[in-house]
Amino acid sequence: MPLALRPTAVAGSRVVKVPASLPGGWEGLDPFDLSGPSFSALLRRRAPDLSPHAVEPVRGGMVDHVEGTTVLAVTYDGGVVMAGDRRATSGNVISKRDMRKVFEADSWSAVAISGAAGPAMELAKVFATELEHYEKVEGGPLSLDGKANKLAQMVRANLPMAMQGMLVVPLFAGYDPRAQRSCIYEFDVAGGRYEERRFATQGSGGRDARGSLKARYRDGLEREEAIDMAIEALWDAADEDSATGGPDLVRGIYPLVAVIDAKGYTELDGDTVADRVSTVIAGRRTI
Repeated sequence: MPLALRPTAVAGSRVVKVPASLPGGWEGLDPFDLSGPSFSALLRRRAPDLSPHAVEPVRGGMVDHVEGTTVLAVTYDGGVVMAGDRRATSGNVISKRDMRKVFEADSWSAVAISGAAGPAMELAKVFATELEHYEKVEGGPLSLDGKANKLAQMVRANLPMAMQGMLVVPLFAGYDPRAQRSCIYEFDVAGGRYEERRFATQGSGGRDARGSLKARYRDGLEREEAIDMAIEALWDAADEDSATGGPDLVRGIYPLVAVIDAKGYTELDGDTVADRVSTVIAGRRTI
């Protein structure tokens, strides 16, 4: 199946429509360029002005931007749960109440974002395109470690922007059907990659969520227990961190929860998450 190029491309924190004046137009972009499995490398060769790496850091210090906050991942016996709150802030202002912070990377993995919202969402989308491009060129998916290495390279490439306050540090988790194991990968701002087999958190409420998970986690968790634990950890984070959004019962906005296991990536529907949140709230009222 030929690679389907999208009608837009990314550049820095912006989404840019491909201009009609692009040398060669769309015809200048050969979707069958098989000289390498990297989509970013293909973009740099064929349309360097549209490459995220072509955007120079802004001079004059930090720029105003929207930030996403707490995300986490928890492994259980047979898979991994990834979840994120829905609030985005700009300084002390709530900019968005239903932001998506968990993205499907491919059929067996997901990436969760925190930090500068624009570059973070861009990184998640380009990463998914990278994995899709690799699979089409190589005829099979990357290993879970290979996917984490690819994401680490992309985080490292964002370092100049991070030095200006546009910090993007994702959380990556997935299931390896060949090894039949799930794993979580944390990153530092310089692109360092760290494997975690139990749980991990990111974002301003990450410390509180980590404390919640640390107190409740045990080996051999069932899928439903891990989901409840993730929701409860986000609740604890929202209770202590003003930048982390709790469940919005009035507007019907709840955390986004995804499960990755031998069946692949699955996202829980809103009604299911709402039921789980109600259970957590009921439990807290008895404390």
